[in-house]
Amino acid sequence: MGEENNKSAWWQPAVFMFLRLSVWIATPVLLAVFFGKWLDKILGTEPWLFLVLVGTAFLASMFILAREVTKEYNKIEDKNNKNSKS
Repeated sequence: MGEENNKSAWWQPAVFMFLRLSVWIATPVLLAVFFGKWLDKILGTEPWLFLVLVGTAFLASMFILAREVTKEYNKIEDKNNKNSKS
């Protein structure tokens, strides 16, 4: 009975990984959209700061996404290696 309570559903790790990676994609870009529009409005530079900030945020989120996916892949690979040795 105790073992059943400690095990999570088979799909939970995938959902958590999806949510975490989605946040890394959406948050920087959304912040750049709002901040870029606000700065363009204040400084009268439409649409240049908006475009620069959104492009930079997109590149940063892709870099972070690649790093996070690599970490997850390595975790899965290590887990598979442990299971195959047992």
